[in-house]
Amino acid sequence: QVQLAESGGGLVPAGSSLKISCLVSGLNFEQYGMAWFRQSPGKEREFVAAVSWNAGVTYYADSVKGRFTIARINAKKMIYLQMNSLKPEDTAIYYCAATSTPYYSFVYSRDAHVFGSWGQGTQVTVTS
Repeated sequence: QVQLAESGGGLVPAGSSLKISCLVSGLNFEQYGMAWFRQSPGKEREFVAAVSWNAGVTYYADSVKGRFTIARINAKKMIYLQMNSLKPEDTAIYYCAATSTPYYSFVYSRDAHVFGSWGQGTQVTVTS
């Protein structure tokens, strides 16, 4: 079955950097778009960043644009999220997700319903 396993979360001070990773198994990774979402207590899960199946296009939420970078290495079946200039409001559980449909274009939507496989999440806590 499809499995997504996040790692690399932690407790860091504001202004620092952190890189989280997601290892994917159980699907033809190179055919699927990937994304990061996050959820803080009392809030809905929100889109953070996405990368197309061929790594040719990336998308970011306005709140992280210029600070976060999403990347994928198809040979390793991994995606990454490099987070710089972290703020306390970035505190959340970060989830990686794979689209339900291969070769899906994020031009249409990056909503959660587009994604059929999710990881268990990794906690990122940014202290002020």
